Amino acid sequence: MTEQSAWVRMTREDPGHSTAYVQRFRTMAEQGVDLAGEARLVDAMLPRGSRVLDAGCGPGRVGGWLAGVGHEVVGVDVDPVLIAAAEDDHPGPRWLVGDLAELDLPALGLPDPFDAIVCAGNVMTFLAPSTRRTVLGRLRRHVAADGRAAIGFGAGRGYAFDEFLDDARAAGWTPDLLLATWDLRPFTPESDFLVAVLRPA
Repeated sequence: MTEQSAWVRMTREDPGHSTAYVQRFRTMAEQGVDLAGEARLVDAMLPRGSRVLDAGCGPGRVGGWLAGVGHEVVGVDVDPVLIAAAEDDHPGPRWLVGDLAELDLPALGLPDPFDAIVCAGNVMTFLAPSTRRTVLGRLRRHVAADGRAAIGFGAGRGYAFDEFLDDARAAGWTPDLLLATWDLRPFTPESDFLVAVLRPA
C-alpha cells in the first residue's frame, strides 16, 4: 500500500485545511497578487498548444493560467477539495483526483505523453519519503522523449536538494538547468529554493 503523503495526513487531522488553502489563494488573486510566476517559466519552454501535466495542481492556479494562454492541460492532485476548486475557478483543463505515486493516465484514457510537466508549490516535500523516487519515475513515464519537467521546492522541508537530484537521476531524469527561483535567478550552493528543469535521460 502506498504510504500517505504529509498533505493527506494534514487534511485528515484538520478537515478545514484544504478549504482554507483554497481561500488563501482566492484572496491573493482578488488582491492582484502575481500568482503566475511558475506558469510563465513553463510557458517560455513551450510552443503554443503544448500538452502540460500539472502534477500536484492544487486549486489550479498554474495549470489554469497555462490553459488560458493556449496549452492543453491536465492537472492531478490527491486532494478532492483542491480539485473541486480548480474546476470552479479554472474551467477548461482536465482536473483529476489522484495520487502521484500511482499516476497512470493512459489507464484513464489519456495515452499521449506530455511536452512539459510542472510540479510547483513544494509538492515534492509533501510526498512520503518512500514514494519520492516512485513519483519521479511516474512523471518520467508521462513525458515525451523531448519533453521536460520543471520542479520547484524550498529548502528546510525535509528533502535535501542533492537527495532530490540523486532521486531524479535514479528515476531517469537528467538536470538541464538549476535555478534558485521561478524568475530565472541562478542556483548557488547558498540558495534556499530550487527549480530543477529536467529532461529524460
